[in-house]
Amino acid sequence: MSKINIHKLNKAFENRVRLGMMSVLMVNDSMDFNSLKDLLQVTDGNLASHAAGLEKEGLIHIKKEIVNKKTLTTYSATKPGIRAFEEHLDALEKLIKGK
Repeated sequence: MSKINIHKLNKAFENRVRLGMMSVLMVNDSMDFNSLKDLLQVTDGNLASHAAGLEKEGLIHIKKEIVNKKTLTTYSATKPGIRAFEEHLDALEKLIKGK
């Protein structure tokens, strides 16, 4: 059996919430806070803290605006975030296949 290179897995995506967020943002141009929270079945604080972590690493963009006197927060994957997630998925696939 050949050696497995786990160093190509991106540490930013180790958490299930972050993995879920990026998976959703890869197939949607953007997603609002409540829809993403409901889809992933997480708490407000959990989603907000993981989103802040992904934003800090430049993997997602967080947009806040006022709509009908309420804050609307939307998330979208950045180009570097998309590239990093694709590389992470590629590394996972190679790990699974034993390459």
